[in-house]
Amino acid sequence: QVQVVESGGGLVQPGGSLTLSCAASVDIFSLYVLGWYRQAPGKQRELVAVISRVGITNYADAVKGRFTISRDNAKKTVYLQMSSLKPEDTAIYYCNIRRGNVEVWGQGTSVTISA
Repeated sequence: QVQVVESGGGLVQPGGSLTLSCAASVDIFSLYVLGWYRQAPGKQRELVAVISRVGITNYADAVKGRFTISRDNAKKTVYLQMSSLKPEDTAIYYCNIRRGNVEVWGQGTSVTISA
């Protein structure tokens, strides 16, 4: 059974940085498309960033230039480096991995940006 587990969330002051990690228990991690999504209170879940099997990245406009998604296939882990954090980045952040008709979500990790 495929599982993904996020870590690294927490409380950060505005302007600060945080790095989220997501480890996946899959066979061939390099074949998966990896993404980070977030859901703020009272809002729908939205895409934050995605990285393809060959490392092509795409970001939501709200985080471009501030967030960086990366993958380490040897460690079967995807990262989300977040900087210049704003209160509006407060949300539950979810990891998503996809390969063909297989799609798995993590349980989420909470990120709160507050002074």
